[in-house]
Order: sequence, then structure tokens, then C-alpha cells
Amino acid sequence: MTHDSSATHAALNQSPAFEDIDLFASDRPLVEAVALNEASSAYIEHSDFGQLWGSAAMAERGRLANENPPKLKTFDARGNRRDEVEFHPAYHELMTHSVEAGIHNSTWTKHGKPAGRASEVIRAAKFYMAAQVETGHLCPITMTRAAVAALGSQPDVLAQVMPVIASRSYDPTFAPWSTKRGMTLGMGMTEKQGGTDVRSNITRAISDGDAYRISGHKWFMSAPMCDAFLVLAQADDGLSCFFMPRFRPDGSVNAIEFQRLKDKLGNRSNASSEVEFNDAYALRVGEEGKGIRTIIQMVQLTRQDCAIASAGLMRSGLAHALHHARHRSVFQKHLADQPMMQSVLADMALHVEACTALVMRLCHSFDRAPEDPAEAAWMRLLTPAVKYWVCKTAPGFLYEAMECMGGNGYVEEGILARHYREAPVNAIWEGSGNVMCLDVLRALSREGDAAIAVLQALVDDTRGLPGAPDTAAFVARTLLRPDSERVARQAVESLVMLAAAAALNLVHPPHAELFAKTRLDSARSTMYGAAEFTEAQSRGLLDRALPR
Repeated sequence: MTHDSSATHAALNQSPAFEDIDLFASDRPLVEAVALNEASSAYIEHSDFGQLWGSAAMAERGRLANENPPKLKTFDARGNRRDEVEFHPAYHELMTHSVEAGIHNSTWTKHGKPAGRASEVIRAAKFYMAAQVETGHLCPITMTRAAVAALGSQPDVLAQVMPVIASRSYDPTFAPWSTKRGMTLGMGMTEKQGGTDVRSNITRAISDGDAYRISGHKWFMSAPMCDAFLVLAQADDGLSCFFMPRFRPDGSVNAIEFQRLKDKLGNRSNASSEVEFNDAYALRVGEEGKGIRTIIQMVQLTRQDCAIASAGLMRSGLAHALHHARHRSVFQKHLADQPMMQSVLADMALHVEACTALVMRLCHSFDRAPEDPAEAAWMRLLTPAVKYWVCKTAPGFLYEAMECMGGNGYVEEGILARHYREAPVNAIWEGSGNVMCLDVLRALSREGDAAIAVLQALVDDTRGLPGAPDTAAFVARTLLRPDSERVARQAVESLVMLAAAAALNLVHPPHAELFAKTRLDSARSTMYGAAEFTEAQSRGLLDRALPR
């Protein structure tokens, strides 16, 4: 009898590719959170974006951009110093689509003022969806958007660059920013001897007429392909912020010498570098000696994007795991219908739904902050807390999503292995966990009565939810004690889960009650699937997460 080898090569009981879907319309928690936060007018815009970014073509661009990482070209063929970073075409295609959608500038007017209305929430929904497909290219996108906040401290510089930033044309050419159709901005703060402690920076800035000459180094210079950077350096009056373009005013290449690109765990499509400045030309931004105060306006926005991106990564992990489980049969039953797997997926869906509600609520506070002092206080207190919790939960969540898919989740052909390697960076960039907790304590001390009012508002918004009163009492008691730093992590986690319950309670009260019951009212298990849901509750969560 002849063996038919073709039978063993048939791809049986495998889930189809999760592509060519609308990343917006298929995500009910996102649709509802966006609408609740006053951005429902952008439904068609978001759906168009979701269909494009949910396409097989965009998934392929994400794969290619990560499998072909950037390369540093230090010199040209004649030996001239150039310090260019070369990317695969797929990376440029991703950048083109993000820029065309205005993810880098839509929260600003053409004069660099906050656009207001629901511009933060509208943009955040796009950022959230793009992160599900390819996160690395969003680094220069988010820094370009955030840099405008810091440049506002120097109106003459902002007035020069804003017309180019305001363009929705992506221009990757290596040329002076003033000659380009559009531009991107990066950032350089940390040095090898100080890291987070930027006050220990030793890079020097010497006044030279209306400009400065900067000499020194940066241990991490983010997105070195950008057209200009905001950097910190020590001037006569202390640590100051500077705008450093790739080209000098005379058209020559500025003395920004990249030593090497970082070999990172994830974030492979994006370039990060070590750099030396050799009398590099720069313009001051803000007052001398006020560099941290100036650049923290940028950092506040990049921290917001870290949280949005991590929520997006978890959403993608959940969607891929749930899609797989609905098509994979095990023991004569679809995996998604097996009680234990259903509990795991439902618990994961609840976490993502809470994170989505929370980050959109955070973005709403950014929208409202310029005209509402209460929202401004909410934003200042909760931004580091949200960044802390959402970003730190992402790696473990994505591991669980991989496990739901078994070996198929662990191999590089699938997207979850890339998401898993990508996830830790958002908790590290723009301030690690301890720094975020210290910033919450700092906000509490600075905001005073306004911060107490935020806590009271969270109590009001979680009224009736199981465990919420005790959680709020623990947060207040712990964060306000003299030695609060020693227990800050536990208190900040409780604070942000209270805020997540409050945000979810506005979007979907039944699931807010489930979240409170499983996160606030009982000892939280470290494993997904340990909470007890009824079958109806599980199916309700999963059908909202991804309609069948």
C-alpha cells in the first residue's frame, strides 16, 4: 500500500490568518470608550484607519520592517562623515501612513497651540490601532508630536519649525529641515554616567551669538534619523534644553556623530543610538537652567503614548489569541469553548477592556486640561500611574496570549513573539516603574487639595463597586504617610486600578463591577483565569472583545 505523503502536509485544524479586518469596528470596548470621551464624530475616520491598518498589506509591512532593521551609514563613498540611518522601504511606508493620518501633529493647531475638542482621544485611537500592527516606527511619531509642547517655551523657534511639523507629508530625505515637505524630531536626554538622573549630565553648551555649541555625548539618542532633536546640556546657568538640527544654517552636516545603533531586545524596526557632539550647532529652548522644566512638557506626552501603545499591544495579543481559540479544536471542542480556556480569555478581555477605558479617559483629561483645573490635576496625578500599571502589565499579558496559541504563538512567524519582545520597552522608556511612582508622590505633594479632589472624584465614580471604598481608603492612607516611598508601588497600583474601575464604570458598568470584584474586592491572583466568571459573563466579555 502506497502512503500518501500529501495528507501529512495538509494544514488541518489551524486558524486562518487574522488580517483584513477593521481594527476599530471589531473592537467594541474601543468604539464605546472613544464615544464616551466625546470623539464619536470620528467614527468613519477611525473605521477607515482601522481597515487600512488591519489589512494584510500593513501586517506584511510590519513584518518586513522588523526583519530588516535599520543600518548606520557613518561615511559616504568618498569618506565624508554623514551619519545617516538606512531603513527598509516597509518602514518608510508605515511612516507615510502614520504621518498622513496626522498621528504626529493632529493635537496641535498650525501655530503649535493645543487643538482642543477631542483631538487627543481621536489621535489616541489611531495610535492604539497602529501599535497593534507595528510599534517601532511610532517612536519618532510620538516624539515629533510631543516635542511641540517643549518648543512652546521658545516661541521664535516654534514659529520657524511648526509649518513643517504641521505638514502631513512624510519626507525621509537627508536634507536641512527647512527645505523639506515634512519633518520628524527626536530626543536625547540620558548619558552613560547618569541615566535617569539627568542632573548629572556632563554635556556642555557654550553660547555662540544667538546659538550654542554643544560638546559631549548621549548614551541613548532616540530615533537618530530625525531632522532635529531636543537635547539637554549644561549651560552657564545650569541644565538647559536645546533644539539641535541635523544640518547647520549654512547647509553643512551638523557635528552629530553616531557611534553605533543599540542592539535592542525588541523595537527592532526603530533606531536608537549612542552619539557624540563635537561643537554641534543648537538653539536654546526655554530659559537657561530650566531644561528639565522645559523638556518634561514633552515627556508628559510621550508617557501618555507609552501607555496607549502598551494597551494596543495587549489588545492585539488578546485578539490573536481569541481568534486562534475560536478556530482551533481540542478534544472535539473549539478551544474557546473549553471552560478553562474561556476563563483565561475572559479574564484577559476584562483587563484589556479596563486598560482601553483608562487610557482613553487619560487622553480625555489631556483634551480638557487647558480649560478645566480638575482635569489638569487628574492628568498630572494619573499620567505616571497609568503609564506604570498599563506598561508593566503588558509583558506578562502577552506571554499569556502566546501560551493560548501554544507553539504557534512562540515562533517568529507569528506577531505575538514580536509583541512580547516589544512590550518591556514602554515600561522602561520615559521613566521606569520606580520613577513613575515617585512622580505620583511628587504630584500629590505639589497638587495638594487638587490631588485630594481627584481621589474623591474616583471614590464618587466607583460608588457601589465592590472593594472600591477599601481600596480608596488604602490609597489615601498609604500615599499620604511620611514614609510613602517604601510602599509606593502597591499604593500606585491600587490607585490606578481604582481609576480603571472608574473609567470602565462609565463605559460598561457590568464589566466595571466584574473588574472591581476580581481586582479590588479580593486578593488578586497573579495568573489570568483564576477569577470565577459565569459562562454568560465570559461569553459577554469575549463577544465585546471580538465579535464572532
